[in-house]
Amino acid sequence: MRARRTATVVGGGLAGLTAATALAQAGWRVLVLERAAGFGEVGAGLAITSNGMAALDALGIGAQVRAAGHETFAAGMRDRHGRWLLQIPAPSGGSPGLNRAWGVHRQRLHAALLTAAAECDLVTGARVTGVQPGDPDGAQASVTWSDGAGEHTHPSDLVVAADGVRSSVRGAVLAREAPALRYSGWTCWRAVVDGDDADAGGFTAHWGPSTEFGAVRISDTQVYWYGYVRHPAEQPLADELGAAVQRFSDWAPEVRATVAATRAAQLLRHDVHHLPGGLPTYVRGRTVLIGDAAHAMLPTMGQGANTSLEDGVCVGLLIARPVDAGTPLRTVLAGFDRARRPRCRQIARRSLQTARFGAHLPGGPLQVLRDRALRAVPAGPAVAAGTAVLRWRPPAP
Repeated sequence: MRARRTATVVGGGLAGLTAATALAQAGWRVLVLERAAGFGEVGAGLAITSNGMAALDALGIGAQVRAAGHETFAAGMRDRHGRWLLQIPAPSGGSPGLNRAWGVHRQRLHAALLTAAAECDLVTGARVTGVQPGDPDGAQASVTWSDGAGEHTHPSDLVVAADGVRSSVRGAVLAREAPALRYSGWTCWRAVVDGDDADAGGFTAHWGPSTEFGAVRISDTQVYWYGYVRHPAEQPLADELGAAVQRFSDWAPEVRATVAATRAAQLLRHDVHHLPGGLPTYVRGRTVLIGDAAHAMLPTMGQGANTSLEDGVCVGLLIARPVDAGTPLRTVLAGFDRARRPRCRQIARRSLQTARFGAHLPGGPLQVLRDRALRAVPAGPAVAAGTAVLRWRPPAP
């Protein structure tokens, strides 16, 4: 009887737990290393688009996540005063509904994934100090980490780097080949507040000078909002909430009301970094990179988490299952890279283009021209262009 194949997943966030679950469902023995003292999610909310939900359905937890969130749809863009720039109709009963989405608290999504990964060995407080990528035709990969009990080294047939935008594994296995992580010039406020009146007509992004605001209902009683604004890197604000209230003080009434409903303790802010140009490969030896570790992108298309869910499912479908069926590991890793890197690179480029056309555009004549152009665009072609990347479905194993 052949011994079970083994995998080590570095990072216990959305990408890591998705990959760990997909590997475990394929019959692999999986170790998950999380640097934090406990498994959890610090973030606020997100919108799971149809491609992300297709990934969750492939894991068998789509219905659970739908029940934990709130169904909505992408309704288009408004200017900062609330006037429509581009309005997208709600999905009808007979339409595929590619602009349908589900708002959900990140903690509830993470909890669902953590439950799904219950068969895995879950280790917290693990600080990775070294990675040997291994050879797909020979030596196993290994990960070395330290915790309160000392230093440990664990060999495995596959290492999955899901350790986020500042990935230590990426730095170890790709070294100088990876582009330097770059600050975008923008930072993002996020909060979950009490309320049931936002998002009644779908999720809408408001574009203003060098700023984007959005709010999406994530339950019957909670609303997630974000404010994406130009700001110097690593510059703290003495009064984060006061700065947010001031920033949106002349925006649409619904925007002002949502920000005003926020308490200081509810407000988070993080600087937005990305990997310009993308990585030259997502694989090295027996190591594969996924999620922000592989393709940290701007948030302007809302695809960071959704592509991470896709990646994780594909670790199971494109790597674990074909290997178990007898396909050489080198072959399936190359196939994973061919399937995932062009798609994620395309989405990252489109996210940058969307930023330059939307939230990154300053006020003045350029914004006036942009607004006029958007109002002249027919809804049909706009929907087709905007939803093209959402047509993804999990590949056949």
